[in-house]
Amino acid sequence: MASPVGEQERVRAFSEISGPITEPPADRPYQVEFKGVHKSDGPRRYAGSLAIVVLNVAVEIGFVLWLLHPSHRPEVDGNTFAQAANVFVIASIALVEALRLVNVVSLSLASILARDPIPVRPDSGLRVAFLTTIVPGKEPIEMVRTTLEAARRIRHDGRFDVWLLDEGDAPAVKEMCLETGVHHFSRKGVEAYNQPRGFFKAKTKHGNYNAWVDAHGYRYDVFLSVDPDHVPLPNYAERMLGYFRDPDVAFVVGPQCYANVDNFVTKAAESQQFPFHSVIQRAANAYGIPMLVGTNNAVRIDALMCIGGLADSITEDMATGLALHTRRNPGTGRRWRSVYTPDVVAVGEGPSSWTDYFSQQLRWSRGTFEILSGTFWRRFLRLTPGRMLHYLLITTFYPSMAVGWILGAVNATLYLAFGVAGIVVPPELWLALYVDATLFQAWVYIRNRRYNVSPYEETGSAGLRGMAMSVLSAPIYASALTATVLRRPAKFVVTPKADASSPDRVDTFRRHLQWSALLAAALVTSVVLGYANVDVMMWPAIALLVSLAPLAIWLLERDDDATGTQSPSELVGATAPVRPLRPQPHIPAQPGLLRPGAVPAPRNTDDEIGAIA
Repeated sequence: MASPVGEQERVRAFSEISGPITEPPADRPYQVEFKGVHKSDGPRRYAGSLAIVVLNVAVEIGFVLWLLHPSHRPEVDGNTFAQAANVFVIASIALVEALRLVNVVSLSLASILARDPIPVRPDSGLRVAFLTTIVPGKEPIEMVRTTLEAARRIRHDGRFDVWLLDEGDAPAVKEMCLETGVHHFSRKGVEAYNQPRGFFKAKTKHGNYNAWVDAHGYRYDVFLSVDPDHVPLPNYAERMLGYFRDPDVAFVVGPQCYANVDNFVTKAAESQQFPFHSVIQRAANAYGIPMLVGTNNAVRIDALMCIGGLADSITEDMATGLALHTRRNPGTGRRWRSVYTPDVVAVGEGPSSWTDYFSQQLRWSRGTFEILSGTFWRRFLRLTPGRMLHYLLITTFYPSMAVGWILGAVNATLYLAFGVAGIVVPPELWLALYVDATLFQAWVYIRNRRYNVSPYEETGSAGLRGMAMSVLSAPIYASALTATVLRRPAKFVVTPKADASSPDRVDTFRRHLQWSALLAAALVTSVVLGYANVDVMMWPAIALLVSLAPLAIWLLERDDDATGTQSPSELVGATAPVRPLRPQPHIPAQPGLLRPGAVPAPRNTDDEIGAIA
């Protein structure tokens, strides 16, 4: 295990990936400037990357056109069911391959568009609040204390207050706030802030934040926030706030990374995030629309007021970002933009059990499906063409995984049980072309690993754990899609943290075991009915292994001792100077009841806050 000092140095280095902080221009209004991540590669290597990307897309398109060629369709007798089933199989194969092609284009295009912002010195006049939350019983008080103590080490020359948003209004939490010198806020018992739906929905993260914004947000220009299990670095504000010199920047986000990489789940979950945080979010800078990520961000409160607050969604960050990207800044008339910085400004804890990981993935995928089946298309039409393209590409991951898994299982069952083929191709040629297309995708993926933004990814790692984790999660994404189609109610579930982590049981893998039963039954049926052969049994056999793999990994790992990696608090420089501890006076709320497009009414200023920090 690496020493804490060595790990701290590595984390600090990753907190400055975008380069040194510069001074804003004195001769013109400031606008965020960017530099391509390929700039340091040189023109020759960039040309090589471009060639690989073009080849990758061309190979995938060629494979799809070959697979769907009319000559590969089998002759079907007059049986109505057989004809309908054959058409369904062909259509489903076309859909799966089309979604796969979109994913290929998404990663390939992002690979050549990725760019980083050039950091600038923040405006010392910004009034800043740091926010995090606690749900007593789900998040340990001591874990949140660590986050708050780290927040008080954040450097900012202007007004800076730390707030804890307490869903339980617990006496122990209030006492901790007094001890650490931070402000305490709770909406518990306030009916207006605990509604069954909408901006102030009870028992939700967005409802909690919106209540604070409504009551206290007018006192500040920007809020910084982290999830309670994420420990901010002392340079959090320095690396995030400078971009708000550009009046059209609505929010700034940084990468999410997990420090507790002490088992397969957390290591794989950390690696799984690589394409999004290291490549896709950086490419979004080209269009000014990086996605809002709730784990660590900085938000302009006036921009949030334009849309009424954080959106009512189980993935409130994505929904809120989309809403902002479709609106204009009333002060300039230009569209709101966002900025993604690759600088690691907070270190967190990832899900450490399969139960918590599946819960997280179910919420993220279900939230995406809810947005796609709800307001997405209405808002989509308000985007510029470049923004439309980016949103189309980034929202296909969960649908492609879910649809591919479901249709693959259905198609396998139709053939194994009824002999419906859909497409007939030489298996050796299909396998060769499929492997070639997959290898090209892996080539692009692995080549991009040099742009990794996580200090916890092993040096030289190809990211195979992350790729495997996406495949192992396919049954979860399929369940989320099914629940969305059937309109089953979705609810916000807090991912338990630290000692509150949920234990794994056999029931944790119930969705995977249900798919295992279906696939095993189809394989047995094919043998009984005489449809079995090695070519067509290959996919369902692989899918069966995928369905059983998480349970097998858990059984192999559950008796192993953890490797004892450092906690986030040990890795962010806990020796940084802390703000003087002073008594925090009660600050009365002045509710304004947020509404979309509202102009906040003048309310009393609170000069005493300026003396608190």
